Amino acid sequence: MPGMSGVELQEYLIAHQHGLPVIFITAFPQERVRERAMKGGAVCFLSKPFDEPQLLECVQRALMRRQNPAGPRGTGNRTPA
Repeated sequence: MPGMSGVELQEYLIAHQHGLPVIFITAFPQERVRERAMKGGAVCFLSKPFDEPQLLECVQRALMRRQNPAGPRGTGNRTPA
């Protein structure tokens, strides 16, 4: 993403009170980035390639989080690197 990383975007959204659930999808998984994203409240951190059921589970978690914002955070999926 030009000018801003995904984690930086996540931090910007949090700082500006946007309560959007975030699902990270990357072709270049790095453990330190995954940890930072999940600590920041990401729903999931998926590594390409991933399968459809994994993505659907993440979307379902994101929708549940939107309905219940006080729910648990940082319990997302991760595919093997």
